[in-house]
Amino acid sequence: MIICSCNVLSDGAVRSAMSSPNPPRTPCQVHRHFGCTAKCGRCTRSLRDAMDDGRAEQPMEQMPVAKVA
Repeated sequence: MIICSCNVLSDGAVRSAMSSPNPPRTPCQVHRHFGCTAKCGRCTRSLRDAMDDGRAEQPMEQMPVAKVA
């Protein structure tokens, strides 16, 4: 389903982006991941939901771990 009509981003694409080596952590980073920018902002909540779904689909051993300096 298309969740960002301005940039034609689907929930499936966002979920799959969460399994990339450096997954986006914010909706703004999701747009950057796909080479676009947020325009109207109506998709923010849906992007967050798709990001959460994508994280939940990953096995725990593949989850990125935050590095503490």
